[in-house]
Amino acid sequence: MRILKRLSEFEQVGQGCVLTIGNFDGVHVGHREILRTARKVAGERGVEMVVMTFEPHPVAILHPEKAPGVLTPLPLKLHLLKDYADHCVIVVEDSRELLRLSPEQFVDEFLMTAIRPAVIVEGDDFHFGAGRAGDVKMLAQFGRQRGFEIVVVPPRQIELTTGQVLRVSSTIVRYMLEGGHVAEAAGALSRPYRLTGPVVSGWGRGRKLGFPTLNMGQTDQVIPAEGVYAGFVETAATEEELLQTQEQIPAVFSIGQARTFGEEHPLLIEAHLLIGNVGDMTGRWMAMDFVQHLRSQHKFNAVEELVAQIAKDCEAARKILGLAAEKSGV
Repeated sequence: MRILKRLSEFEQVGQGCVLTIGNFDGVHVGHREILRTARKVAGERGVEMVVMTFEPHPVAILHPEKAPGVLTPLPLKLHLLKDYADHCVIVVEDSRELLRLSPEQFVDEFLMTAIRPAVIVEGDDFHFGAGRAGDVKMLAQFGRQRGFEIVVVPPRQIELTTGQVLRVSSTIVRYMLEGGHVAEAAGALSRPYRLTGPVVSGWGRGRKLGFPTLNMGQTDQVIPAEGVYAGFVETAATEEELLQTQEQIPAVFSIGQARTFGEEHPLLIEAHLLIGNVGDMTGRWMAMDFVQHLRSQHKFNAVEELVAQIAKDCEAARKILGLAAEKSGV
């Protein structure tokens, strides 16, 4: 899979390709349906399939204070896209100049100049151009005038445990995670939500309690709600190597402020591995795959109560993750 980042490289794309455009944050089941459709159309026509994505999110350029949290950092997003983008991914560096283009300018001065697609495949909620003024109807109109076709892919939906049916979107996945509903987020993503970051030194309290933890440093990703979760961990020397590992170490995650020990702690992101002491991993990279929410955080009256509860959390996680591993064939 080729990754093109410079405008001068776009000429490598063959004229008449099948193109799909989007931020693709999360690469959720709705995105995957669009990607599968684009690949199918490209295969039928015998042409190249090209995915165009943006970095950073347009809102991060125009209104940084309103920018949504990131579900998939660019290295992870590209890793997930490679299963669908057989040929080429274009990573467009968002800028104010690009985002100021009207829908017509975006098509004429950017797409038709740099890419010249024969088919564009999008979801029904696709918008483009300044102020998101362009939609799929406008794109189809431009296509009839400029010689490219439009294929519109219907949305994917997910049924929650409550019976409610929701349209899958990156926004919905963020809401799920911010509410601690990681199992439902996994359904929308078709995989557990992955949080990645470097391992940093912690307070050492977990080790003193008999439950040593790996502590994750600051991340720009969406952090699930404070709570205790069952999940899997992978570690590697670098962020790039992390994408290739398949360790799947069962673990209990804690996201919270350790209020049992006081009220002034920053948010801690910790993983206790259920395989015994693994030694000091400070400086390595860690991925946390969230499988299921176990309980909310709360302040314990005594350290002994906390230790007893952590032991229960570990036992519950072992059962949940054992079943999860069986289902996934791990």
